[in-house]
Amino acid sequence: MKQISPRFVPVLAITMSLALAAPVSASENGWDDAGTIAKNALVVAAFAVPAVEGDWEGVLQAGGSIGGTMLITQGMKEAFPSRRPDGSDNKSFPSGHTSTSFAAAATLHNRHGWEAGLPAYVVASFVGLSRVEARRHRVGDVLVGAAIGTATGHLITSKANERVQIFPWGDTKGAGVDVSFRF
Repeated sequence: MKQISPRFVPVLAITMSLALAAPVSASENGWDDAGTIAKNALVVAAFAVPAVEGDWEGVLQAGGSIGGTMLITQGMKEAFPSRRPDGSDNKSFPSGHTSTSFAAAATLHNRHGWEAGLPAYVVASFVGLSRVEARRHRVGDVLVGAAIGTATGHLITSKANERVQIFPWGDTKGAGVDVSFRF
C-alpha cells in the first residue's frame, strides 16, 4: 500500500466536505440532488487524489473501476427492467448512483487504505440512502449497486506497487479481461 502524501489530506477533506454539505446545497429535489452531489464528489476524489500525488496508474485504475462499474450497471438495467418506486421509468435495478459511488470508494480504499476508504464508504452509503429516500430505488436496488461497485473497484484497483493487475475492456467487436504481471 502506498504511503499517504501530505497533499492527499486537503484534497480528500475538501471533496468529502462538499459531499457532506450536499444536503445543504440541495434544491427542491432534496434527497435526489444531495445524492447526486455526493456521488459526483466521490468520483472527483477517486480521480483527484491520485492525480495530485502524480499517481497516473491510480488515475487510470479509477477510470477503469468507475467505467467498468457503469458498464455492468447499465447492462443490468437493460437486461432486468424494473419500475422505479416513483414510476418515472423502468431503470430502477440496480442503482447506478450507488454502484458508481461504491466503485469510487473501493478505489480510494484499495489504493490508499482505510484512512481514505472509511470516509468514502460513509459518503457512498449516504448516496444509497438518498436514492431510497428520493423514491428512485428500492433497498435491494441499492444493495446490488453497492455490491457491483465494491467488487469492481477492488478487482480493478491495485494497491500501489502491486504486481498483478486485472483490467476489463470492451468495444463494439468484443470484450475481455487483461491480466498483467510485473516481474
